[in-house]
Amino acid sequence: MADPKGFLNTPRQDWPRRPVGERVRDWDEVYVPGALLPIISKQADRCMDCGIPFCHDACPLGNLIPEWNDLVSREDWRDAANRLHATNNFPEFTGRLCPAPCEAGCVLAINQPAVTIKNVECAIADRAWQDGLTPPRPPDRLSGRTVAVIGSGPTGLAAAQQLTRAGHTVAVYEKDDRIGGLMRYGIPEFKMEKHHLERRIEQMRAEGTRFRTSTAVGRDIGAAELRSRYDAVVLATGATAWRELPVAGRDLRGVEQAMAYLPLANRVCEGDLESSPMSAAGKHVVIVGGGDTGADCLGTAVREGAASVTQLDIYAQPGADRDDDAEPWPTYPKIYRLSAAHEEARDLRSAPAADADARLFAASTLRFSGDDAGHVSRLHLVEVDALRQPVPGTERTLPADLVLLALGFSGPDRADGLVDQLGVEMEPRGTITRDAGFATNVPGVFAAGDAARGQSLIVWAIAEGRAVAAAVDEYLTGSSRLPAPISPYDRPMTV
Repeated sequence: MADPKGFLNTPRQDWPRRPVGERVRDWDEVYVPGALLPIISKQADRCMDCGIPFCHDACPLGNLIPEWNDLVSREDWRDAANRLHATNNFPEFTGRLCPAPCEAGCVLAINQPAVTIKNVECAIADRAWQDGLTPPRPPDRLSGRTVAVIGSGPTGLAAAQQLTRAGHTVAVYEKDDRIGGLMRYGIPEFKMEKHHLERRIEQMRAEGTRFRTSTAVGRDIGAAELRSRYDAVVLATGATAWRELPVAGRDLRGVEQAMAYLPLANRVCEGDLESSPMSAAGKHVVIVGGGDTGADCLGTAVREGAASVTQLDIYAQPGADRDDDAEPWPTYPKIYRLSAAHEEARDLRSAPAADADARLFAASTLRFSGDDAGHVSRLHLVEVDALRQPVPGTERTLPADLVLLALGFSGPDRADGLVDQLGVEMEPRGTITRDAGFATNVPGVFAAGDAARGQSLIVWAIAEGRAVAAAVDEYLTGSSRLPAPISPYDRPMTV
């Protein structure tokens, strides 16, 4: 500890966001550029040397949080970067995109605001790139073994980087035209600018990882042919089979899936399109689903110039404080959180009918109605009780020119035929079955990330990628020195 009383003398200070009126006019990240480094050493000083750091358990990567907090408080950026990268391949991703379960597990959070762990992590990662502390790390020698990684999201990239550094020849197959999976086309630019992704890809290329874009395994190349080319295959395709909303009017034009909408806005930012064919400009938009994907749609629709945007959440509005009986420390609590997108919607009054910011809580969609041309025009909803049962007499409608369904995902999309061609066993819930070593029932084929775990957080995705890499390395060579932070059966801390 640099300052034993740091947590007593220094209040929590988060990375400040740019003014709402400024940031909604562009697609840049929402935070004030350069405003983090001047405050972060003092914020890291708040880490209280608690003795038993529960932040380690709250983070599936096992990040060495107290160690790099101490190093940042002393402004030892080189050693801080080394300790951070010892457990996390992509801290600039998690420092921007992770909801920070580590902060919920911070011992200081028992009765005070937690340490700004996520901000410290992001500061280290950005400073490491700025100071040239993240050079490529190609292997000293090649093993002669080959691995195909299918999917280039955080799981696939983490697995590929670990296996490449272990000396194996790795090719990453991606069905889209650019590498990155949902980080590329699902995460809006205002949450993470894509140059962060590009420089990691270039680092991986320099280390020896090969990338095959615009290649859907199962359609463009058969699964059997792929298996014949490689000694091992890692399925890291993600959980892209979106959940549906089976209500009357679902077939009306203008009722779309969130993950059909978000990639178009990202392609505009990439320069592929002049404007999105599904743009929210001038439209009354309703988002069905209260999670992060819905919030991403919200921020995107606001920037596109929607006439109004309302987000429906079937759950009741949570309180501002942790429920110590239902969700005691150090579990991740369901509390009222104001994301950047919700802050923008609140300040701009984008949803006049909403309960708070842009959200209508305890609201369930009954049906859609449309105009004579078959386009959606109204969404009919009802309030629900704690059991999600309709409350009589609470039906009402919202104007809706564009409805976005953000209801989550059930497992890998089977439309390209990969799962069926391989013959891997599936769980009843739609995910890929695997054993304690991440192996499927097909010899040499492993599964990791959301495709096998189910929809989860980016830290779990990276942890899965690192762990499956260790399993594949052991399969290929008989042993492995690669870290395996989690098992397939590990889950977040709950009561």
